[in-house]
This record gives sequence, structure tokens and C-alpha cells, in this order.
Amino acid sequence: HARTVIKSPSSGDLQSTTLEDLEKSKEPLLDYLANAGCLRPMRSLRDRDLLVHDIVMFQVIHRVQGPFQRFCEGLKTLGVLEKMRRHPDSFRPLFCYEPHMLTADQVDDLFNIHLSPEGSNRRAAEEMVVTFWRDYLQDAEEGPSKLQKILAFATGATAVPPIGFSPAPSIEFIHRGDGDFSSTPIFPLANTCVNCIRLPLHVSYQLFKEKFDFALGNTYGFGRV
Repeated sequence: HARTVIKSPSSGDLQSTTLEDLEKSKEPLLDYLANAGCLRPMRSLRDRDLLVHDIVMFQVIHRVQGPFQRFCEGLKTLGVLEKMRRHPDSFRPLFCYEPHMLTADQVDDLFNIHLSPEGSNRRAAEEMVVTFWRDYLQDAEEGPSKLQKILAFATGATAVPPIGFSPAPSIEFIHRGDGDFSSTPIFPLANTCVNCIRLPLHVSYQLFKEKFDFALGNTYGFGRV
């Protein structure tokens, strides 16, 4: 109820234009206001703004003050809180989310590519697909959220966690006869439990792009496409 009062200017206390309206809007919130220590007599419409201020102070500050203090006590372990106070800029990315656009190079750097032994026939086919993968990432930069979709396809996350992924994202390749496959699949496969993409061995970039686009557009939840 409190969130409705604070966040919805079209209802409740914020839109009360008479004392009678103000009292009516308070009635459903009496228990909450009493628990929050925000009960006050309404003598004028000015008290409406004071009431909203009290509710905001309770929701944002007083309600979380106890847990916040316990959190600080925990951070004192091993001197973490002291280090945070000395180096706030270094710790800020761990505690404060700062959205930023992914780049193709950033996504590429996240993935460890598992290649077959050098000199093998498999290695030559895999290296060709690696160039397709990197070209695909470069093309994906042109879209507003395609790199996020690629990351989510592999890991289930649309952004890189502050402490990184565990395990690190990886790329493997699907060869004819691998595992349960009697023929080479044409779509990429993902296992978000281990942050892994398995890429089919296409021989042209256009086919690689077409099948990857289809995979991104038709993936719902976890598992194989």
C-alpha cells in the first residue's frame, strides 16, 4: 500500500484536494502508518505533504536501517568496510549497477575458445567458424540489444556480473559424429549451466549468421534450440 501512495500520483494522499478526501485515502493504510510511526493528525492539506515525506523516510531509510547496520558490521570482517571507505571508486562497480553498452570485443574476450589440436583437419574447420563468430559479434553491435541476446543465449544473463562469470563462458564446436549427433546440427546449441555455446561448422558466413539469428529469435528458457 505504501508503494501505491509514494509511486502513484494519481491516487491516494498525493491527489487529495480536501481534508475529507485525505482522511478517506488514509483509512486503508492505518495499520501500515501505525507500524511505520507515520500517524499524524490531518489539520490542513499541508499535512498531506508531510505525511508523504514521513512515509518516504520510513520506506527508504528507517525501514532498512537495522539490516544496513548489520550489513556494515559484516563488512568490518577482515577490514573490508575500511577498505571501501578508503577506495570507494574501486568498490563502486561491485555495489552499484552502472548500465553500459556491450561491445563485440568485450563479448569476444569473455569466451574461452576450445580448439582441436593444431594441424588437425578439425582445427582448420574450427578456425574458419571462429572468424564467422567474430564477424557476427561485430555485426551485432549495430543492433540495440543483440549482443545482450547473444550473451543471454550462452549464460542466461544479459549483463556481465561485477565479479564475472563462473565458470567462464566458452565456445566448443560440433563435429559430425560427436555425442548423439549422427549428422552435423545446423543451429548453435547453448548450455547456460556451464556458460557454453557449441557452434556448428558452417562453411559460409551467411549460413552461420542465418542459423544463429534463427536460434536467438526462437529460444525460450534454457536448453537446446
